[in-house]
Amino acid sequence: MQDLTTGSIGRHLVKTTGFMLVMMVFQVLYFLVDLYWVGRLGTDAVAGVGIAGQVSFITLAVAQVLGVGTTALVAQATGRKDRAAAQHAFNQALVLSCVTGVLFVALAFVAMGAYTRAMAADAATARLAADYLRWYVPALAIQFPLGTMAAALRAVGDFRRPVIVSTASVLVNMALAPFLVFGWGTGHAFGVAGAAMSTLLPVTLATLLVTRWFRRPDAFLRIDAAECRPVPSEWRRLLAIGLPAGFEFAMMALYQFVVYSVARPFGPAAQAGFGVGMRVIQAGFMPVVALGAAVAPVAGQNVGARLPARVIETFRTASLMATVVMALFALLSHISPEAMVRPFSADAAVVAVAAGYLRVVSWNYVASGLIFVASSMFQAMGNTVPALAASALRTALVLGPVLWLAPRPGFRLEWVWMIAVTMTWLQTVVSLSLLRREFRLRLGGLGDVVPVATTTPAAADARV
Repeated sequence: MQDLTTGSIGRHLVKTTGFMLVMMVFQVLYFLVDLYWVGRLGTDAVAGVGIAGQVSFITLAVAQVLGVGTTALVAQATGRKDRAAAQHAFNQALVLSCVTGVLFVALAFVAMGAYTRAMAADAATARLAADYLRWYVPALAIQFPLGTMAAALRAVGDFRRPVIVSTASVLVNMALAPFLVFGWGTGHAFGVAGAAMSTLLPVTLATLLVTRWFRRPDAFLRIDAAECRPVPSEWRRLLAIGLPAGFEFAMMALYQFVVYSVARPFGPAAQAGFGVGMRVIQAGFMPVVALGAAVAPVAGQNVGARLPARVIETFRTASLMATVVMALFALLSHISPEAMVRPFSADAAVVAVAAGYLRVVSWNYVASGLIFVASSMFQAMGNTVPALAASALRTALVLGPVLWLAPRPGFRLEWVWMIAVTMTWLQTVVSLSLLRREFRLRLGGLGDVVPVATTTPAAADARV
């Protein structure tokens, strides 16, 4: 366990972000390795895997519910130096994540055929998407308990172990992918299904390894059968914090679904281009996502320890870090997006769609970075409803115009990207305004604190 309630906030954020970034690099590599090898199978295969990959947004939404609730409850208990409460919250979250994984697999296999047929531009793409999902869905389900255990480790300041596991599992994934996709050395080529298999196997091994750590007698948090009996009141506490954050990701999944749907008349190349562009963004956003994952436990422990000035300092430092990193990524995406997408497709039409997408949406990268930081602060304080409200507003203001414009003659996909950029900046202003209010309402009761208007200029003035 690492105490994040003392010492330099900046040092804590840099250290924990570094650990999280390494872990997330390898997590995103799961997708990029699959996409790299699948790209050699043709445009239909890329489009199929892209459609299948959208299911990951649903699982991210569910994993966010579990992870955010776990992090908030365990971090605040750790900040209060209440090990028993942290232990109880962790075991309850782990049981809930296992139950959720079983339900997810059952529902996914029932809906798989209808989903792929509805989303794909043609029958070949639908078949390839289904081939991938049959192996990819179990891998996603296993990550529910794995993600919960990782969230608990982050909450107590242990970032090293998740990094070790992620690194090892992706190395296995990278080694297996070409053998399973193309049948190197075996003569048994599984195609897109092989790409999913190369993810399932290392994720399973990683989960087993992390579980062993939580069984050690000297572990700060341990898997305890006596603590695993479902306690509805504890599940309600976790879900009250996690559900709003999960709905944020669900709305992201809805956005992806709508974009794939309106892109369908433009053919597989348009769908594949959007899928490739999204993968590049996932990679480029890793630093700010890692920062957000670091902000929640750092601020959360300080909320539990009743140190409001350190909570606000966490927000100020993280906002500056996010702005610098995302501005650099935006510049790269605007200047040379083609160089970032060509490794994943040789099809000129796919590259053109992906590059055009990146050039337009690069204008909202800084705004997105600030939204990530604000959302993490809401998580740390145990109230994620304001973040959900801001995200819901943005989603409604994007999807409404898109659905109205899509059936009309002359509709272009670029219109979707431009609407999304505008509404992302609006969400940033709303999020920061709500965060300023949350600081005033929640931190004021923890002790003396410097006025928010002088300590969080980004939130106070909404100059974004």
